[in-house]
Amino acid sequence: MEDSIKAFVRFLEGEQNASAETIRNYGSDLRQLSSFLRSMGTDPRLVSADLVTADDIRSYLHWLDRKGEKASSLARKLASIRSFYRFLVRDEIVSNNPADEIRSPKLPKPLPRVLTKDDAGALMEFPEGRSTFSLRDRALLETLYSTGARVSEVVGLDLGDLDDTDAFVRLKGKGRKERMVPIGEMAIRAIRDYRASLPLPLSHGERSAPLFLNHRGGRITTRSVARIVARYSARLTGGAISPHALRHSYATHLLDEGADLRSIQEMLGHASLTTTQKYTHLASDQLAAIYDRAHPRARPSKHALSHKDRESS
Repeated sequence: MEDSIKAFVRFLEGEQNASAETIRNYGSDLRQLSSFLRSMGTDPRLVSADLVTADDIRSYLHWLDRKGEKASSLARKLASIRSFYRFLVRDEIVSNNPADEIRSPKLPKPLPRVLTKDDAGALMEFPEGRSTFSLRDRALLETLYSTGARVSEVVGLDLGDLDDTDAFVRLKGKGRKERMVPIGEMAIRAIRDYRASLPLPLSHGERSAPLFLNHRGGRITTRSVARIVARYSARLTGGAISPHALRHSYATHLLDEGADLRSIQEMLGHASLTTTQKYTHLASDQLAAIYDRAHPRARPSKHALSHKDRESS
């Protein structure tokens, strides 16, 4: 197997022009596999690349898991083995890739960054001036943060979806499910300013017309919204964010201010409360502070002194 690994490393260096770090990682991962297989066999000389089975690779990954390797590390090592065997199949050294039968470990999805309330407020103010597109950008940012909508839902908004009298907006979510979500007065005001700035404002009768337009007068795209959010948020201390970070910030700030998870779930359009819980988190010190303020048994009453306290008083 060692000769096959050396041939693969030469392939990475010569034909693939891979970086030194990539070559080092691939080589290390494959030599670790080879070492594991030798330790499991009665005769170390019998370890050969064409004799390795999917069960051998599973045993190797299980061994790594028992050692406490992270899922990301297991996924990388499996990817190294897959690439190695693709090379061997290409050069007809082996007839099949045993790693193809193995599913990659499920990696946890990192939560997007949460803006502080001050940063969220500052972001809303970054689009300056009274040009149509500055007003549009501010209205977009306000709507994303005010409703917690997915970027696709904001892009899909029509004029008829906004009820600016009762301060609600109709969002078309996943699976064509619709929901009515409150929208703040500042977002409504920003939308009104933007729509009023258009050269040819649409009449209220054109309810199916897109709410947010691009430079050509058509419906704005999700990619354009992502660029707009990234451009303005790059001015924040923590750097640029995605539109999804505004959705996450919306949910976290609502929870921080006392909204219950069920209400947040409904506003976000989640089918499961478990999904909502992944979006909303508070630091342990914030949770402790809320508990201390809210629970009647969190702290002893100033009137309920202990026996020792009473003796000393």
